[in-house]
Amino acid sequence: MTIKGQTYQDRQEAAAEAKKAILSKFLARPGPDDPAVAEREAKRREIVEARRIREAEREAKRLADDAAEAVRRAAEEKAQEEARLAEEAAREAARVADIEAKAALEVQQKAERDARYAARKARKVQRKTEIQRYR
Repeated sequence: MTIKGQTYQDRQEAAAEAKKAILSKFLARPGPDDPAVAEREAKRREIVEARRIREAEREAKRLADDAAEAVRRAAEEKAQEEARLAEEAAREAARVADIEAKAALEVQQKAERDARYAARKARKVQRKTEIQRYR
């Protein structure tokens, strides 16, 4: 019985020819001492070295960028801390001023109260003296 017009013998011969073609292709390859192979290998090495150099340059640039970013962040944090301290100092100064204003108000109110008490006492004394005059 034949499949697509091929017999077992035809398939065996095709497989043998394919193996011979692969072997001849492998044997036709130039060896490692061939100048073309050495030239291709040298080009590959140059490409690999150039890639390594570019990677090292990118890594150095990344590290420099990271360092610059760290410096920027540190300066920003320092500025924020200084602003926070200044705001805190302003709040403390306002609190102290408020306390001083309250103290001054209390002193003024006490002085007014004392003046009213003194005036009331003076009126009492004056009434006593007027009452004694009429007696």
